[in-house]
Amino acid sequence: MQRIAILVAAALLAGCEAPPVTKEEMSSVDYGPRPTRWQEEIRSYLGIRLTDPKSAIIEFRTEPKQMYQRATDVRDRQWGWATCVWINDKNSYGAYDGFYPMTVFLRDEKIVAVNNGPDDFGVIGATYARRQCAELGAPFTPRP
Repeated sequence: MQRIAILVAAALLAGCEAPPVTKEEMSSVDYGPRPTRWQEEIRSYLGIRLTDPKSAIIEFRTEPKQMYQRATDVRDRQWGWATCVWINDKNSYGAYDGFYPMTVFLRDEKIVAVNNGPDDFGVIGATYARRQCAELGAPFTPRP
């Protein structure tokens, strides 16, 4: 039984890996204008989703850059102006959990996709966020 569970988990994770995005794919979509109020939009998004948003430590690690992510078995295609955000927020017991990375995709000043955000729990979202933060120039290194 345990072997079957391991095989199923491996198969699911194998479907997460997509080949690198080509220049043709990146140029095939409309990213819209570069966002100007992106920090306010992200703070608003987090403000209604975090347990205690007023005490959250939010670090905007990169400026928005054009990013395209292919669809996989576990993620829809995403594109837009992406930014890397590191967050340390309180859990339901009132203690800080430690920083975690999040990538946010924006188009036309609106959030269109989030990897590893409050609505996206699990290993897959965290894996995407870590990889994308590194691509954006802010590799995630856990700290106390």
